[in-house]
Amino acid sequence: MSPRLAVFDCDGTLVDSQANICRAMEAAHRGAGLPAPSHAAIRAIVGLSLIEAMAMLLPDSPATLHAALAADYKRAFQQMRADAALDPEPLYDGLVEALDTLAVAGWRLGVATGKSDRGLALLLAHHGLTERFVTLQTADRHPSKPDPSMLAAAMAQAGAAPHMTVMIGDTSFDMAMARAAGVRAIGVTWGYHREEALWAAGAQAIARRCADLPGCVA
Repeated sequence: MSPRLAVFDCDGTLVDSQANICRAMEAAHRGAGLPAPSHAAIRAIVGLSLIEAMAMLLPDSPATLHAALAADYKRAFQQMRADAALDPEPLYDGLVEALDTLAVAGWRLGVATGKSDRGLALLLAHHGLTERFVTLQTADRHPSKPDPSMLAAAMAQAGAAPHMTVMIGDTSFDMAMARAAGVRAIGVTWGYHREEALWAAGAQAIARRCADLPGCVA
């Protein structure tokens, strides 16, 4: 029998990382002589891989600029980390307890994120969460959400079938990825996209608190 697998997005679902994302995005744009996007515009693209995010922010600009901005974003983030200047990226209230409840109920846990392998590994280690997850899928090895590649790899690694898998995330990209992979889509409202956008993108249930998650996936 297939195990049950709950795959989480990271930014806006496990942790609130918007402050660092906005700072790095602003630095990348300033370095290119461009006006910085608004924080609302930046939050709207969280979850996409970097080049796709830049393309959404600057749809009329050439692909070469999108790639250059993505590289500048990485450098800005790495410099912030090297300078010990990152803002805290706290776990959302009740998240650890929700993970505990799911694990006790027999769920295997995974992550599918637009972060890099290194960025995800550092964040999970910082919060003591690394050992909780059986599969970690990042933008380093997959196309951007909403392509279903991350979920396909997560299910293969965990030995889970689509009908026994749920995707939990805060963005419409997560919901669309879940639909493309044939798994259940669970939206959360404590992240960066509005609830109506989650429903419109295919959410089958919505959690408004971390404590709601076990009931939503049951």
